[in-house]
Amino acid sequence: MEKLRFDGQTAIVTGAGGNPSLGRAHALLLAERGANVVVNDIGRNHAPGASTAESVVQEILACGGKAVADTNSVATEAGANALIQTAIDAFGGVEILINNAGVIFNVAFDEISSADIQLQIDVNLMGPIWGTRAAWPHMKKKGYGRIVNITSGSMFGFARQAVYAASKGGVYSLTCGLATEGKRVGIKVNAISPGAYTRMVIGSQEEDCRTVRATKNLPPELVSPVVAYLAHDSCPVNGQCIDAMGGSLRRTYFATTKGFADRELTVEKVVERWAEVGAGTSEDIVTLDAFDGFERHDKPYRPSMQKA
Repeated sequence: MEKLRFDGQTAIVTGAGGNPSLGRAHALLLAERGANVVVNDIGRNHAPGASTAESVVQEILACGGKAVADTNSVATEAGANALIQTAIDAFGGVEILINNAGVIFNVAFDEISSADIQLQIDVNLMGPIWGTRAAWPHMKKKGYGRIVNITSGSMFGFARQAVYAASKGGVYSLTCGLATEGKRVGIKVNAISPGAYTRMVIGSQEEDCRTVRATKNLPPELVSPVVAYLAHDSCPVNGQCIDAMGGSLRRTYFATTKGFADRELTVEKVVERWAEVGAGTSEDIVTLDAFDGFERHDKPYRPSMQKA
């Protein structure tokens, strides 16, 4: 089939510094396929392999692509507005927004600092909110836009990631809500739940950790084609979340059991018929309770004292 391309379109990828990293891989692929790319990264992540937005831009330029760097923080409304302005000043607009920037602390809920709770919410959840809010009027005016949010399987409940899970679960719900609003004005919004060997994994978990071992052969470049497809004008879906890891794809979605209904419900009837509430799991649905997160070997937690 004919290669999907993005000629003439401008894509913003947040959190796109570092190597290996998902954002860098997304930015490189979009640029390779003809997009003008705004590479956003604050450049203050101290995980191994952390680099700058400018270094990724130089990689793109060296391959004949078009890109500019942006170091604004999407964790603030002002920073997100400035990011969108970078795209407008450099390329005249924005058609694609990849809300990839994220931060994680693997630590017990009662041990994480208040500042790091706020940091995860600000970057992981408010980042996509502020970034999308800033880009939305421009896409709406044009009658076209593609937004891809990055969520995580952690939203289903892994130990020592409660706040991270809350932020990523919020991104999933944000995606659903924006998709509903966007379909009337030509904007499609989808999400990716990725798995890959990245600086976030390297920086937060020890070498002998199950997650590190499992992801070493899962390069970020095997996630980027899914992101690119969801960002393309031919993408048929809206409001969906796709798990993407090592070339394996599957859809994640909300579901409910059949349950029961009783207009004369009592506490005792709830007890008696409780099994019906939980019944209905199909053999073709993969449950996520086989891995609860306690098996990870996380690096010692140190409060970041870092502002977004």
